[in-house]
Amino acid sequence: MTVEVQDNKDQNRFEAHVEGQLAGFAEYRRASDHITFTHTEVSLEGQGVGGALARQALDAVRAEGGLRVVPLCPFIKSWIEKHPDYQDLLT
Repeated sequence: MTVEVQDNKDQNRFEAHVEGQLAGFAEYRRASDHITFTHTEVSLEGQGVGGALARQALDAVRAEGGLRVVPLCPFIKSWIEKHPDYQDLLT
């Protein structure tokens, strides 16, 4: 299964799509120096969609540069805790 993640800036969320269908999203609020992840929902639990969503969203934040991550969302916070190579993004 391929998970494609896109930043839907109009909705302030990263969206995960599987076979063209919305399978999850991670909502955020942006400021000049940080991005706050506030809520994540995944419809295909246990199939790696949430992990792919978190990884690709955080990779996009890293690639943009200059933003720190504030993980208010328990899922994003837990995912970062389990993946130490992303902890450098935290404020």
